[in-house]
Amino acid sequence: MARVGGGVRQRNKSEKTEISNRLCLDMQQFHVLAVDDSFVDRKVIERLLKISSCTVTVVDSGKRALQFLGLDEEESYAESNGLKVHLIITDYSMPGMTGYELLKRIKESSMFREVPVVIMSSENILTRIARCMEEGAKEYIVKPLRLSDVKRLTEFIMTSHSMGVKGKESPKLSIPEIHNAIFVEYPCFSTECEYILPPNLHKRSSGDHSQLTLQ
Repeated sequence: MARVGGGVRQRNKSEKTEISNRLCLDMQQFHVLAVDDSFVDRKVIERLLKISSCTVTVVDSGKRALQFLGLDEEESYAESNGLKVHLIITDYSMPGMTGYELLKRIKESSMFREVPVVIMSSENILTRIARCMEEGAKEYIVKPLRLSDVKRLTEFIMTSHSMGVKGKESPKLSIPEIHNAIFVEYPCFSTECEYILPPNLHKRSSGDHSQLTLQ
């Protein structure tokens, strides 16, 4: 509702549509890099993220992620193509390079250390969670990823991006559902391109899907 001359009136449909469209345009400016070696998980992520309007790139290994970011001593694919990464989400257990090892490489980089990193895992191991958080992970979420996770992460991206001063967190934004994801294909990295994402610790029980959030 909007306040007019001391009174209150309902927003009309055109106003709501305009606000929603403006938020969609804002979200299209955000680019997420997702890393997961599981084909099935990538497909699940793809379906879930069709409700978001972020631009997302998916790669299948930590090595590919380093190549994309230019942290393997080669030119950054993202930088050379004018792409800015606003969030990185990675699976923990991957062959060759784990998500934890990728997290460390990212946090050692002067260029990407401020980019929020979210860790996903099918295992809820407290020592693993603590180690990732101590190394600088922003969030840890237990698989499987759900639609509610995607919605929370969409809000999280908006909040992180709106930080005005380094080290100071701005208030969380309340945003409506956004539809029509944008998919960008980078053949040299993956045959598919999807959107993904997730908040501080989400712990689910297998029965009632109850969650515990650690801020």
